[in-house]
Amino acid sequence: MSKSERLAACVLFLMLVLWAPASSFAQSPFDGTWRTNLDQSKLSPKPVVFAVNQGMYDCSSCSPKIHVKADGQDQAVAGQPYDTVSVREVDPKSIATTTKKHGKTLTEQTRTVSDDGNTLTVKVASHPENSDQTVSAEATYTRVGKAPAGANGTSGSWRINKVQESANGLTTTYTSSGDELSMSAPTGESYTAKLDGKDYPVKGAYAYNSVSLKRVDDRTIEETDKRDGKVMYARKMTVAPDGKKMTVVSTYQPTGATSTYVAEKQ
Repeated sequence: MSKSERLAACVLFLMLVLWAPASSFAQSPFDGTWRTNLDQSKLSPKPVVFAVNQGMYDCSSCSPKIHVKADGQDQAVAGQPYDTVSVREVDPKSIATTTKKHGKTLTEQTRTVSDDGNTLTVKVASHPENSDQTVSAEATYTRVGKAPAGANGTSGSWRINKVQESANGLTTTYTSSGDELSMSAPTGESYTAKLDGKDYPVKGAYAYNSVSLKRVDDRTIEETDKRDGKVMYARKMTVAPDGKKMTVVSTYQPTGATSTYVAEKQ
């Protein structure tokens, strides 16, 4: 190639670069670290219904429903992110539960009812699959259904009122590369998936082990989370025009409970 030909090729390359559409190089509005603002989020009004009565624990709002002994021993369950649960009556107004997967503790939880019986406080310590961090959360519920006669005071139907969670459970980072999006969290949960609607593996999550992503428009992505091929969550993530907030409408498919979360770019 002569000097003039090399110069022409160089000019052509520069012209192609300079004339390329801006969107080819623009940062995705999803890129960055986001933290969920629970005060601005709207949690599902669907009630949680359970009872500890006559030595048994029943969760009728769980999917599948749970019916096990409340003797403080690990009891086998199916269809949940965990494979055993233990339930223990601490006193007439409180219970303690522990869930495990393959012998490893997922969650430790205490549920305590107020003296008037109308408020339930739930404290949870969660242990992620791929991290030594502990995620702590505390939620309060308002009674919407009575407890069965003779049952532990925590029993009944409850609607969530308020929840607080440690920052490591509320923070997510997204990074895009072409038609591919990567997600990572301080808890060790992560995935990399193309926006083509196909299933891709997820690491470090008990609730689901595959994800599919589909682009709706430049600021909206639909996400479907599956566990062993079964859809667990359907989410629609939309970034605001100013790029500062992301709204996530999330439906837990087994029960149809839908919550709307608001995350802020950090």
